[in-house]
Amino acid sequence: MRLFLAGFLRGLDGITQGLNVLGSVLILLLMVLVGVDVAGRNLMGAPVAGVPELVTLSIVAIVFLQIPQALRSGRLTRSDALPLWLARTRPALGRWLETLFDLISMAVVWVIVATTWPIFTRAWERGEFIGAMGDFTAPTWPVKLTILVGGTMLTLQFAARILRRWLDLAGTKEVA
Repeated sequence: MRLFLAGFLRGLDGITQGLNVLGSVLILLLMVLVGVDVAGRNLMGAPVAGVPELVTLSIVAIVFLQIPQALRSGRLTRSDALPLWLARTRPALGRWLETLFDLISMAVVWVIVATTWPIFTRAWERGEFIGAMGDFTAPTWPVKLTILVGGTMLTLQFAARILRRWLDLAGTKEVA
């Protein structure tokens, strides 16, 4: 069982890192696109069509691609004064509080994923797009899919935090 969990957590972390890299590549592509757009506006009076729409869609995608890695690496913004104090003064209570936080977070993210599923399927089936016909259009379903994938990975990373925490509590070393 321990080997299975170790393999599962390694695979989860690998996929999470891959999504993070994909988000970074998307940031780089956006920087190039915005640079070309600005140059086109200023040098030739001709902006690149669809840049504002692509930036709007990409910001959401980048957040959901990179947030699982932010959680995994401990960089997700949160107030941790109470959990750190409890970890020092009452470690068992601190573990329970952290586990409660992770469970509530899993539930909240899962609600986001569950409510995004019908939005994704509708966007896919109807061919929903952003932009103006004849000028620029981009499908919206890839961003909805990114929300589903990133949200699912974030939920799994919260579950992995719980596993790592309680395996450590049981006297075993962290498996990842």
